[in-house]
Amino acid sequence: MVVAGVAIATRRDGADLHRRLTGTLLAVGGASFAYSVYLTLVNQPLAYFHSATRIWEFALGGLLALWISRIEDRPELTPGTRAVLGWGGVVALVSCGILLQVDRAFPGWAALWPTLAAAMVLVAGRSGHRFGVDHLLSGRVLRTIGDLSFPLYLWHWPILTLTLVRTGQDRLDLEQGAAVIGVSFVLAWLTHRFVEQRVAALDVRRALRTGGVLALTVLVAAGSWYGLAAARASTPVLAGSPSHPGTGALSPQFDLASLDPADAELTPSLVQAPDDWSYHRTSWDCGPSEHGADLEVCTVPAPDPETSERTVAVVGDSHAQQYAAALAVIAEQRNWSMVGMFRGACPMSVRSETVADDQGCTDWNAAVHDQLVEMHPDAVLTLASRDVRPGLHEQTPEGFVQAWQRLDAAGIPVVAVRDNPRFDFNVVDCVATQGRGAPDCDVDRHTLYQPYPPWSVVPGVPPNVVFADVSDGICDPALCRSEVGNVLVYMDDNHLTATYAETLAPTLATAFDHLGW
Repeated sequence: MVVAGVAIATRRDGADLHRRLTGTLLAVGGASFAYSVYLTLVNQPLAYFHSATRIWEFALGGLLALWISRIEDRPELTPGTRAVLGWGGVVALVSCGILLQVDRAFPGWAALWPTLAAAMVLVAGRSGHRFGVDHLLSGRVLRTIGDLSFPLYLWHWPILTLTLVRTGQDRLDLEQGAAVIGVSFVLAWLTHRFVEQRVAALDVRRALRTGGVLALTVLVAAGSWYGLAAARASTPVLAGSPSHPGTGALSPQFDLASLDPADAELTPSLVQAPDDWSYHRTSWDCGPSEHGADLEVCTVPAPDPETSERTVAVVGDSHAQQYAAALAVIAEQRNWSMVGMFRGACPMSVRSETVADDQGCTDWNAAVHDQLVEMHPDAVLTLASRDVRPGLHEQTPEGFVQAWQRLDAAGIPVVAVRDNPRFDFNVVDCVATQGRGAPDCDVDRHTLYQPYPPWSVVPGVPPNVVFADVSDGICDPALCRSEVGNVLVYMDDNHLTATYAETLAPTLATAFDHLGW
């Protein structure tokens, strides 16, 4: 479509098509490559599947198509040079998957390796040298594989993925791998024979119509599947209800016999869970703080601002932010206003606790303190501990206590919430592969939580702090489970779903009651 647009524009103004296409591909390809490098650094899984990070690879092929005939005429490309180029490209292609962590490094800079290697082979062409790689590549077997290369590329991935899901493995043995390759080749040949070749034999208009019908078929099928999944996922289920009590099922007074997981859908569903985040449940109005340090102050007004008497600020990293879902329930019930100040991997402290010597986090925390002193909320909700993971690493850092002491001096109460566990695996993936209630998706509580909270042995805790120990609301006496009361506890390996966090509202409400409100 880009080439067609450039060709139409060139025909109208009489410009040189070759030059204009070259400029267009350089501009589009350069922008795409820069974005690919950037996104690979900040979010590699997204970059791997993002179309914009791959455009430059096609642009490189386009540039090669435009210029290869002129390159081939260069006197520097002797038969010996072509032979070296050809073999160098083949060796680079074969070694790419062996030497590079392609599942972690691609696309970004690493994708230059195979694309430039392929370009070397194409530029080498027919070398005219008796040891040129073209003697090998022009053989019937490799030419046939080349003919099937694109449908083979399309088919192998879903076949591999479905096989892994079906077998429950993360890698295949030699026999299974050979079977995947064999099935992929058969499907690739059928696609090449009955789709590619037949479409290629059509005139342009019929080919476009056929392609449009095929594309529409795929879109309708995929859209129908997604719509069905979304409809099932959006079935209204009230967390905290008798069928989905969430943390209420851990209460000693709860009648577990009344809870039958077989008769109740899991909420949020496995489709919804990765997006079931507290920030998505509340309409925050955010703006920059005059105290700098990239601090944003987000607010949610009370249901009736004219009669609201309380404002509670939620401060810290994502593990503090997730409890905003529980606080929102209380704020709705008690007509409170909410304020939020969040920074990833930067809990409220006087220093950086997650990343050592992160000056940005330290400056952010200083700006948060100044903002809190200026606005003087009725209370601050933040973390009481951090790093709850297998091996009993939970701690209440000294920096936490010092931050509380500074708020005590300013006359601001603190409700400090105990951190939730971090698992060694993605809980949603585990439930999806192992099933609901699978023991492999639960973790022994005694490997995560000490019998006493860490703040109980830390000196200097000021009197303005009220603690909310939610450990008994997340784990039973023996296990920290993936599912409690038909509610999925985690959205990944360490963050609570907003749905489950909402069921913790009564525990937080009790902590606020201790402030004497």
